[in-house]
Amino acid sequence: MVIEFRSVSKKFPDGTVAVEDFSLELPSGKATVFVGSSGSGKTTLLRMINRMVEPTSGQILIDGVDVATRDRVQLRRSIGYVLQAAGLLPHRTVLHNVATVPLLQRTDRAKARESALELLDKVGLDRRLAGRYPRQLSGGQQQRVGVARALASDPNILLMDEPFGAVDPIVRAELQVELNRLQRELGKTVVFVTHDIDEAFLIADQVVILKQGGRIAQVGTPAQILSAPADDFVASFIGADKGQRDLHLQERSGDDGLTLVVDQDGRPTGVLASSRPSAPSEDGTVS
Repeated sequence: MVIEFRSVSKKFPDGTVAVEDFSLELPSGKATVFVGSSGSGKTTLLRMINRMVEPTSGQILIDGVDVATRDRVQLRRSIGYVLQAAGLLPHRTVLHNVATVPLLQRTDRAKARESALELLDKVGLDRRLAGRYPRQLSGGQQQRVGVARALASDPNILLMDEPFGAVDPIVRAELQVELNRLQRELGKTVVFVTHDIDEAFLIADQVVILKQGGRIAQVGTPAQILSAPADDFVASFIGADKGQRDLHLQERSGDDGLTLVVDQDGRPTGVLASSRPSAPSEDGTVS
């Protein structure tokens, strides 16, 4: 589903302008990542899609339909949403957390249960965890349950608000790999928020680098931004101005058609294939 922002602004009652005159189309079936520092409006933009935040002006459309015309509850149930802290219901088991929305939508209980178990398989969780409560899970397991719950109603759109920010780096890398795998399998329209440019480049088909107030600094694929930062702000944000990302593209020999992103020391830092970097290996590099 195509998501379109048309001249969207958001001003909060205290006078803070979170987003000002933001216009952009997010392509269907692709992962768009909003990346920026605190105050760049990235989370506000994401939450306006499912009307958790209402814009002060402008329109947000999903496949040409203004979300303001949709019932809030039905809209939110039709869109998957993953929070940083998973947001699981502590008094419900893993199985019941995943099945929550289908049951609210009056799906047959046995069918909702079986679908929930299949989703645990899909996100890489052992079915034996189905009867546990969130407090009995690790942080990474909780986030996997959160992703499974967001997928339970088979939404076309998946919103992810810094979903991996609260877990350790090793688990975070594993979850990023899992998300890329799921996206390849399911082809959802993903809107992902992060402050980490490396995570953005790893996950995104389309990267949106934001300045304060939701102003767009640059939009493009990871390859486009890495190879041609739009200005000094973008160069600084991705580290290209400090030698942190003296990167260039290098064709890899073989029939796989992959292009390596190589740093100033000749070490691979990413792979570009169909505009999507691959996942990090165990040593933290990308192969």
